[in-house]
Amino acid sequence: MAQESLFPAEKEPVDPADAGSSSETQLGHAIRPLAARMRPSTLDDYVGQQHILAPGLLLRRAIESDRIQSLIFYGPPGTGKTSLAQIIAARTRSKFERLSGVESNVADMRRVLSSAVNRLANTGRSTLLFIDEIHRFNKAQQDVLLPDVESGTIRLIGATTHNPFFFVNAPLVSRSQIFELKPLNEEDLFDLLNRALKNEERGLGHMRIRAEPEALHHLSRVADGDARKALNALEIAALTTSPAPDGFIPITLNVAEQSIQRKAIVYDGDGDAHYDTISAFIKSMRGSDPDAALYWLAKMIEAGEDPRFITRRIMICAAEDVGLADPMALVLANAAHQASEFVGGPEARIPMAEATIYIATAHKSNTSIVAIDKALEDVRKNPTLAVPAHLRDAHYKSAERLGHGTGYQYAHDHPDHFVAQDYLGAEKRYYEPTDQGVEKKIKERLEKWRAATAEARKGAK
Repeated sequence: MAQESLFPAEKEPVDPADAGSSSETQLGHAIRPLAARMRPSTLDDYVGQQHILAPGLLLRRAIESDRIQSLIFYGPPGTGKTSLAQIIAARTRSKFERLSGVESNVADMRRVLSSAVNRLANTGRSTLLFIDEIHRFNKAQQDVLLPDVESGTIRLIGATTHNPFFFVNAPLVSRSQIFELKPLNEEDLFDLLNRALKNEERGLGHMRIRAEPEALHHLSRVADGDARKALNALEIAALTTSPAPDGFIPITLNVAEQSIQRKAIVYDGDGDAHYDTISAFIKSMRGSDPDAALYWLAKMIEAGEDPRFITRRIMICAAEDVGLADPMALVLANAAHQASEFVGGPEARIPMAEATIYIATAHKSNTSIVAIDKALEDVRKNPTLAVPAHLRDAHYKSAERLGHGTGYQYAHDHPDHFVAQDYLGAEKRYYEPTDQGVEKKIKERLEKWRAATAEARKGAK
């Protein structure tokens, strides 16, 4: 049975007078971008993603044996999600259908699903449905797919740049195998660019090009793991550079730098890159690495992150991770938040950087969050303590008759502004100061106060 391709070959118009020449190939090159022409047709041609496609691994075995079940591929642009679908299309004996989360609607979905039901009933032939940008479908649209995926009428292959655990319905995710595609490394992209330069049928091999390795490495590095971006930049370099006297097109480092646009930061405002970067930023400050923290801060600033989001996280880190070891951290973090809002960009980067460096280099203590979480857990799980009578409000008539406030001692009337008395009615301990920074002095005072309070409590008994 002839295989039906998901991406049928495009036939370009050819002048009959040029039949038998290379004009057809050249015209095709002029119409279709290099990145589209260089899509791999087999797993052996596929570059990167060896963590899921190395020989012997599950996904590769499933593709080679045409045993694909419902899949969701997710990862940044240019990592090969659609190319994998193309490879599956070339190998499967199932009917391949394609929808787009950008262009398709519910009517398109119902048409494809109805055909799949009829095909399975009449011919026994299954259907593989590929949905590009599946996260673009809303919940109601995704729900349309669920009955047929669950019954096995169709096998779904979804592609998305967003984390499917957040942007794809949980029932679809639970019925699919999830594979994360990672940005291609510099070596993979360098190999891909060299293939494109040598390939005469689909690449730039029909052109006389002399590319410096430094130029190709630059394109591979600046493309940020995106194969499409690297190939498009190489094509721009080849098509816009005049040949040298010897007839070769020289792609030098200078040409490469001009051919690839300013480095685009891989950063989505509501997806993995957003949360992963802020996570790395906070963990770098917590881990006392100001250089790493500044890098992640710079990435967020360059990507256009909301400064208020950044400064809120700085304030939280100051309170949670520095705490009482250096109380000035929270003061400075709050000042950075206010200053950033007042001065705006690009100067806002300065107070944000100052607060980031201060927090990263400050003494650290998480005792504040540990203490309040212990107290909250105690309140939630155990019987609520009554307020001791001597601590209750005594500023109203008849309070004294109830015994409220009787026996309370005013701390400022005693030496060192401290008096040992029971403030809780039970022996509890949530806050355990460390020996870090300012907290070391707090610890010394608190140990003395706690010892005196314990003695007073024993005397009261």
